Amino acid sequence: MKHSLHDLAIFGGAPAFANPLHVGRPNVGDRAALRARLDRMLDDRWLTNGGPFVTEFEQRVAAVLGVRHCVATCNATVALDIAIAALGLSGEVIVPSFTFIATVHALQWRGITPVFCDINPQTHNIDIDHIEPLITSRTSGILGVHVWGRACNVLALADIARRHRLRLLYDAAHAFGCSAEARMIGSFGDAEVFSFHATKFLNAFEGGALVTNDDGIAEQARLTRNFGFVGEDEVSCVGINGKMSEASAAMGLTSLDCMRGLIAVNRRNHECYVAGLADVPGVRVAKYDDQEENNFQYVVLEVDDSASGLSRDRLQQILRAENILARRYFHPGCHRMEPYRTLYPNAQHSLPHTETLCARVLLLPTGTTVDRSDVQKVCDILRFAVANSRPIEVKARTLDHLTAP
Repeated sequence: MKHSLHDLAIFGGAPAFANPLHVGRPNVGDRAALRARLDRMLDDRWLTNGGPFVTEFEQRVAAVLGVRHCVATCNATVALDIAIAALGLSGEVIVPSFTFIATVHALQWRGITPVFCDINPQTHNIDIDHIEPLITSRTSGILGVHVWGRACNVLALADIARRHRLRLLYDAAHAFGCSAEARMIGSFGDAEVFSFHATKFLNAFEGGALVTNDDGIAEQARLTRNFGFVGEDEVSCVGINGKMSEASAAMGLTSLDCMRGLIAVNRRNHECYVAGLADVPGVRVAKYDDQEENNFQYVVLEVDDSASGLSRDRLQQILRAENILARRYFHPGCHRMEPYRTLYPNAQHSLPHTETLCARVLLLPTGTTVDRSDVQKVCDILRFAVANSRPIEVKARTLDHLTAP
């Protein structure tokens, strides 16, 4: 009989969690408020095409971020595509490989060559010292990513972009409610793009937005998301259907109503993980800057197997055997996914910090479905696994044997 790690608990007996505890469980917010909005939407028979909820959502998002324009979209990938077009990016764009694949795909869809830049191993964001050697006559812009909601070095990036006359776009999918230099993320560069996917801190079921202080970029983005229509029967440019639905905006507004409470829960869980794993060798929870606003959405564990005795991947398997669905991010790196690994087969040689981090990062469960006792159980399992790393490895090899054909 074949067995899997999901069938066998590492520590004997039933798994620690009867129901899976996993990264990315959506925050729901006030269900009564959401139902009231959905009832109003159905009563009005206005389901899409820039209805009152989308308008209100855009206004509230812009107010929170302190920007002039918010252009809500059906998802963040479409928002990136619209932003790339509105900024007139072409040729080559410098981008980190340590990001979700959509960041790079959005460039590729537009026929733009992504030029992979290494990351700073402390911040996990694009390494500003690695950017200028990558700039060529074909470079049109830089696409930075605020990983885990922790801001890129926005001042240095702005300086590089200004001196080389490059466009500066940010993927801020992780960063709603976060700040940099005492300003909310969303107000930097030429434009920034947010995700309101179900798994994000602020969710709209599925959604995204381009935000900017540039009137021209905002106008072009609004045209592009609605097929290029400038009137009932006139189209001025090539566009797509990138509109956010009223149902998504209703969920987004409900999430905005609960924003402070969501941050409090995330912060509590993050602090519990930091305290619970503080003295566990070889594992470190990435911290947030107390001088800035944070949403604390991600509990990022870095695993140093030379100190812990266990690799990141083995720790993930152990957690999964206990029904804890931790996630590897951003494994294995965009440069090792298609089509990029075929197009740029030697990219890894210039991305040493990216390569290292892709093998070390593990995201742990958090959010409103996780409480202090859940966090404590996860910490206890990690502590036990590391403390007994040699016996665990022996048992893990036995499990590997059981899973063989």
